[in-house]
Amino acid sequence: MTGIKRTYLDNAATSFPKPKGVSEAMCHYIEHIGANVGRGNYRSAYSADEVVYETREMIKTLFNAEDSKNVIFTPNVTYSVNNILKGFLKPGDHVLVSSMEHNAIMRPLVQLTHQGVTFDRIPCTREGKLVVETMLSLVKPNTKAVILMHASNVSGTIMPLEEVGHFCQRHRLKFIVDAAQTAGVLPIDMKSMHIDALAFTGHKSLLGPQGIGGFVVTDEMALMIEPLISGGTGSLSHSEEIPMVMPDRFEAGTLNLPGIFGLQASLKFLMETGLEKIHQKEQALTNRFILGIKTLPEIEIIGPKDMSHRMAVVSIQIKTKDIALVAHELDKQYGIMTRVGLHCSPSAHKTLGTYPVGTLRFSFGFFNTEKDVDYALEALKNILGYKS
Repeated sequence: MTGIKRTYLDNAATSFPKPKGVSEAMCHYIEHIGANVGRGNYRSAYSADEVVYETREMIKTLFNAEDSKNVIFTPNVTYSVNNILKGFLKPGDHVLVSSMEHNAIMRPLVQLTHQGVTFDRIPCTREGKLVVETMLSLVKPNTKAVILMHASNVSGTIMPLEEVGHFCQRHRLKFIVDAAQTAGVLPIDMKSMHIDALAFTGHKSLLGPQGIGGFVVTDEMALMIEPLISGGTGSLSHSEEIPMVMPDRFEAGTLNLPGIFGLQASLKFLMETGLEKIHQKEQALTNRFILGIKTLPEIEIIGPKDMSHRMAVVSIQIKTKDIALVAHELDKQYGIMTRVGLHCSPSAHKTLGTYPVGTLRFSFGFFNTEKDVDYALEALKNILGYKS
């Protein structure tokens, strides 16, 4: 690989590089603070407490949540979804999910079916768009919630959160959202979208480190979720019962404090830069790539064929080449990093008509450039046999 330019186009899996300040903040905690939160009556512990509190406040603002105490830190969005679903749903409950969901939702939900929970999939089109008008016919007397990702990690298709949120409000259903692919790029307003529980992860478009994520709940929803994990919280130590106070109710054990310090730094970058600026740049890069792909008749774009209702994720299939081999050549010969396969989303691929082969996915981030896009297009042309 010596001498080959490395081009990272797998931001839907995890964003890279991270903004300046993220690794520095993590190192600062490890090298100069080191104390736990809620477990020490000394200056360094108080300074760590302050950063954790400030980070909760930033997340509350980002999602227009009810209260920063309802921001719960977990290792990632998968842990968050498991906490919400397994703590909220009971035997006999029924929920609705889209046919595009990631295994972060589908695996815990299918696991819950062995305990008497049932679900129906809301149909989506071959472009991954939610067929909202079918939802009412799927609601049953025992339906408790709609569980929906904000955008697909396969096709980039954006789901209509506000419309679904109003539907949930009208029919007295809880609305649970997986914001893994959109938090930090698209505006999310828990109040206006009537979201009761929102799961997020730090390492994707929030531009933070791996190992830190969380969920945000309303006051009402917090009381309806039984904690999945219990233990020491640093509070109410005289009692062996799980605290009712938030966020302690859901944060047993030691938090990933280096991760929270890094996440705070990335949130500062997002707020200083502005979500709109980030979104516009990613959209421009994606549009440039799609326009280039459309000149290659061997390649089919999976999902929306234009920029309406899509994120900076482009999945393709190639009529004349094995996509796994193309992904290998992109990396080996050109240093271009992509992802190929089913992307932990078999339900989405069945909806899109790409199961079981999957797709070759390119996902762009704020730190990519037009040169990166053009380089990827040129590499694809060379692999397909086009002469420069």
